Amino acid sequence: MMVALMFGGLVALILLNVPIAIALGIVAMAAMVFTSGMDALLNAAIVMFTGSTKFPLLAIPLFILAGAIMNTSSLSRRLIAFASALLGFVRGGLAMINIGTSMFFAEISGSAVADVAAMGSILIPAMKKKGYPKEFAAAITSSSATLAVIIPPSIPMILYAVMADASVVQIFVAGIIPGILGGSGMMALAWWYAKKYDYPVEEVFNWQKVKSTFKDAAWAFTLPLIILGGIFGGIVTATEGAALAVLAALFIGGVIYRELNWRHLYDAMVDGAMQTATVMLLVAASALLGVFLTEQQMPQQLAAWISSLTDNRYAVLMILNVFFLLIGLFLHSAAAIILVVPIVMPLVNAVGIDPVHFGLIVTLNLGIGQQTPPVASVLMASCSIAKADMWKVTRVNLPFIGVLFGVLMLVTYVPAVPMSLVEVFYR
Repeated sequence: MMVALMFGGLVALILLNVPIAIALGIVAMAAMVFTSGMDALLNAAIVMFTGSTKFPLLAIPLFILAGAIMNTSSLSRRLIAFASALLGFVRGGLAMINIGTSMFFAEISGSAVADVAAMGSILIPAMKKKGYPKEFAAAITSSSATLAVIIPPSIPMILYAVMADASVVQIFVAGIIPGILGGSGMMALAWWYAKKYDYPVEEVFNWQKVKSTFKDAAWAFTLPLIILGGIFGGIVTATEGAALAVLAALFIGGVIYRELNWRHLYDAMVDGAMQTATVMLLVAASALLGVFLTEQQMPQQLAAWISSLTDNRYAVLMILNVFFLLIGLFLHSAAAIILVVPIVMPLVNAVGIDPVHFGLIVTLNLGIGQQTPPVASVLMASCSIAKADMWKVTRVNLPFIGVLFGVLMLVTYVPAVPMSLVEVFYR
């Protein structure tokens, strides 16, 4: 009963346009006062501080800052130029370039919204100029940007690892194959659309241009090697890898490309601080809610209730998939992870689901949520750049969402897909 009242209060506050983090804090404190009196609030500030200062969370502002710095250093333009030289001879090549550059940028920023902001502002106008419908341009930009939460490093994966007490590095590794499958599926679908609607060929293949654009973007290609190579090689932790990414971005942007000035750095730091503040406030508010739920043993009660219905691992995964897909319609991925993961982890552990495997399932579900209205944060950002109606874009976007859903089903019911690399390197 208490959970229903809390969820109803949270939904009501969100509908009143109260920020999600503030709504979470209000609901948590109200529940604490109702069940334990005003004395329960004495440690609220300490709980919020402790919950938001865990070491792995430091990776989030650092990855955001690295992505912002590289975007101001013309990384997007250099990557797009190379991808255009490499794929522009294919019919519908500009759509594939969109997907390919999103996959690469995902290895730096870890944020789908950052991907749309960096790539969409260049590629969507270019696609419209070449004759692509604005709805298609917005849809493919939005869907491919979601690969940024699947391909490591991923900010939602970091949040999940903290909430579930799982290995960040192993979850990163688990995302590699599903991310490649998702990008490949989207490219195949884009090619089919291009053949059906006779979308243009960008340019004739020119090997000299491929070499020159690769040389121009060569330093940008070192960033994933520095970030992922250091993390997967066991040289640095994910947080230390994020710090290395910032240092590398400063060196490449300021010394190599010479396109990073103090004004650009200031803008990148302000943007990173604003995004970080939003996420950290969510984390702090969720810490209060987590303490209350734990004291009331509500996660354990939920686990016991679902276990009484079925103890079949795959049936439980089906229930949780439906649950997270529904949650993704109304909550941003960070809020959904922070709010829901601590509640369902006792159930996940009880039926023997690997936390790393489950982390990728959660990430994919909420990645789909970024594309499905009414919240659809990434879709809305793409529609804003394209100046297209969200519902018209959604109709075009459905097949691309279908690709993500297909990857989700494959990851859920064929665990070897995400876990094979984890087993090879870490177990």
